[in-house]
Amino acid sequence: MIHYGRVPTFRPATWELHVMGATASGQQHRFTWPQFSELPRTTIVADFHCVTKFSIMGNEWSGVSAATLMELAPPARDVKHVMIWAEYGYSANLRMSDFARSQTMFVLEFDEKPLAPERGFPVRLVVPHLYAWKSVKWVRAVEYLLEDKRGFWEERGYHNIADPWREQRYSYQEEPGEGPL
Repeated sequence: MIHYGRVPTFRPATWELHVMGATASGQQHRFTWPQFSELPRTTIVADFHCVTKFSIMGNEWSGVSAATLMELAPPARDVKHVMIWAEYGYSANLRMSDFARSQTMFVLEFDEKPLAPERGFPVRLVVPHLYAWKSVKWVRAVEYLLEDKRGFWEERGYHNIADPWREQRYSYQEEPGEGPL
């Protein structure tokens, strides 16, 4: 599996998922591992597209939908973007319209088995309609943003939106309005 850095050690007693930034309540939300792992789950079958020009078709992903998380920790009404934070400070930005799609989910299982550590165990965001670097492994926080900011790979020259059908790989391909000012 392709990833940046080493595979982190999962410590269920101290693991937390934070939802922060421009929340509707103005407060940060926190989910412990027992709380998060007990949230309602859904299953989707979706493809997975890597920027290195390969795709894996028909994956079965199970986990907590982004919609469920947004119901429990809603964004402020003027939120337009989301930053997903992971172990070691890794991040990826998404438009709220991409985050809120029905197939975007915080995955706990892949093909009916718990995620392997190198695939993002315990929680990986999966955004099937975008390139895989937006599907952050080892998720630790969701930050609601009023303005777009580039994430880890976007700061290093990757496309801000990452639509595989439009082959949006690199920032030099961005059209006006596809990235932060």
